[in-house]
Amino acid sequence: MNDTTACKPVRPRALSWVWLEFLGSMNLAITLLVVIAIASVIGTVLQQNQPYPDYVLKFGPFWFEVFRQLGLYDVYGTGWFIGILAFLILSTSVCIYRQAPILWREMTRFRTQVRLDSLRGFHHEAEWRLPNYAVDAVQETVGQMLRGRGYRWRVEDHGDHRVMAASKGRFSRLGYLCTHAAVVVIGVGGLLDGNLWLKLKEWRGDLRIETRNLAARDLPPESRLAPGAVPAFRGNVMLPEGTAANFVFLRVRDGFVLQELPFAIELKDFQVAYYDTGQPKSFASEVLIHDQEHLGDQPLAATIRVNHPLVYRGYAIYQSDFGDGGSRLDLRAWPLMASRPDPIAAQGTVGNTLKVGSQDAALTMELDEFRLFNLLPEPSAQPGDRKFRNFGPSFAFKLRDATGVAHEYFNYMAPAQLEGRWFYISGMRAQPGQPFTYLHIPADAKNSPERFLRFNARLRNKEWLRSLLERSPAPSDNPDFQRDFNQVRLNLIELFAQGGFMAVTERAKAVVPAERLNDATTLYLNILRDTLAEVFI
Repeated sequence: MNDTTACKPVRPRALSWVWLEFLGSMNLAITLLVVIAIASVIGTVLQQNQPYPDYVLKFGPFWFEVFRQLGLYDVYGTGWFIGILAFLILSTSVCIYRQAPILWREMTRFRTQVRLDSLRGFHHEAEWRLPNYAVDAVQETVGQMLRGRGYRWRVEDHGDHRVMAASKGRFSRLGYLCTHAAVVVIGVGGLLDGNLWLKLKEWRGDLRIETRNLAARDLPPESRLAPGAVPAFRGNVMLPEGTAANFVFLRVRDGFVLQELPFAIELKDFQVAYYDTGQPKSFASEVLIHDQEHLGDQPLAATIRVNHPLVYRGYAIYQSDFGDGGSRLDLRAWPLMASRPDPIAAQGTVGNTLKVGSQDAALTMELDEFRLFNLLPEPSAQPGDRKFRNFGPSFAFKLRDATGVAHEYFNYMAPAQLEGRWFYISGMRAQPGQPFTYLHIPADAKNSPERFLRFNARLRNKEWLRSLLERSPAPSDNPDFQRDFNQVRLNLIELFAQGGFMAVTERAKAVVPAERLNDATTLYLNILRDTLAEVFI
């Protein structure tokens, strides 16, 4: 070797070759898979695409904003997730591009050009000398043995020696290609299902996410998508029985867009079958497809069941959920803290909102659901009994204040008999994941809550209470004693209205010496019970 050869510079590799090495590396693919797996776990644990006020209520304003900036409320549709997924598809495709020709050669070619020194370099190798056997006889014997064990083999004569090459299980190498191809196919499906096309339109300014509570007919053109505008989407629309729609809503972050359909779907009837236990057994939707272009005036009738969608013109139509589709409710609301028993009348449709309260304390009433039947376990049933009772119709709603904090309510509309008495039942919870706590309102002889509500309002009407106490018989002729006694009764009623009997006993503990506490508490409770009886009657 001369000096010229020793100092010859190493030729730099082409940039394209470096990129192929980087994109096709196993470490990169594994890293991307791990990141996607972690993001998928987050998307599974954290419920996706819920209304933003629910997230604020659950995490608080600070963490809500942190998670929103990270895109955790729609993980599979965030730019960083789509970017990582696209990078994984590219990396896996490069692996297939680089390895497929090599694997094909290994599957279709026999290594009959190998040298003897190369064979001796194999880790598993053995060498024999057979001077007493002819070459053809050895070849025939070895060939029969290989054929009997499922090998394919070829022989090439090199003049001074022959090379016999055998292979078995050549199609096992297809597992590598199929696995990588599956990653590509799944990744492409994830891109199509991840609102990629919506994001591209939004980035170009062709689409605007609508965040206002508008009806479909009021949406501006920039918040609408024509049929075929995106190759794939996942949307939903609520259809009451007897109504039709030619669009679906696509939820995007804290808003939505409207995707138009090239046909209309009409819900003729929705049926629910129940087991003896009261659990739903099956759901079936009788639908009609109206498509003037392809069907003319004759609609297509079909039945959609669980796991049996209707596929029409490439659109798969599923039953995603069931509930009230827009029943009109006539409501009467009794404020339990008011001094008058007069109810507030309101009308609304399930799925819509109502404004209630004054301007200073404005509340939004969100009508969520109406149920005609409520099959629930019998409260008096023993463990193991399969007794159920229909508690009648109910409706659910939320009361949300100006800060976005909501309380959820579930009211049964018919009285229920519990332990021999009849009650109207109203449930309330402050957090979506919490169980409901129930208020039992006694029903009167007319199966109405009005007598209790009138009694409750009287407890807060001081003028009416003073008038009642002034008319009630006095325990003494002394005017001063009667005035003081009536004031004590008013104070006891006020405490009871605020916190029940517990508030009265706690007040007694605060003002009465310990040695006289039991007698004083008994006296207070007796006076209170007699007074409440007068108020109730």
